[in-house]
Amino acid sequence: MGVKLRERWGRQPVWARWALAVYLIGFLVGTRTHVLDVARDGVHAYAMFSQVPLQVFFVSLVVLDPLVIVLVGLARREGIWLAGAVMVLDMCGNWWGNRHWLHDDPSQLMRLVPLTIFGVFVVASVLPLHRAVAGMADKPETAVPSA
Repeated sequence: MGVKLRERWGRQPVWARWALAVYLIGFLVGTRTHVLDVARDGVHAYAMFSQVPLQVFFVSLVVLDPLVIVLVGLARREGIWLAGAVMVLDMCGNWWGNRHWLHDDPSQLMRLVPLTIFGVFVVASVLPLHRAVAGMADKPETAVPSA
């Protein structure tokens, strides 16, 4: 599996490898954050959000973020689509759940800047990255010359 995975990554254009690496780093940070939140406070880790669907979604990221990591790490097209969907929901949920800061203390919104930058990167790169990964997956594997 390791050789096949190395070939799968190696056949990607350089920009796609970098984009996949950024996805992995971003979702690793997200996984760490959500796992620590849930480990500390259990299923009530996101009780500060009054909407129960938001609380459920943020707790579910303990499963969704690692799933994205595995699928993107395997350079799977499904992982790229899942990453885009998770980031759209994550950004919308965070901005909606923290909207009260717009009036109370707008400087608190600065903590959403890294999430937003990463989210915009993921959403903007989903289609070209999907095309690159799909294009390489559809190409026949080239035989590696033996020594």
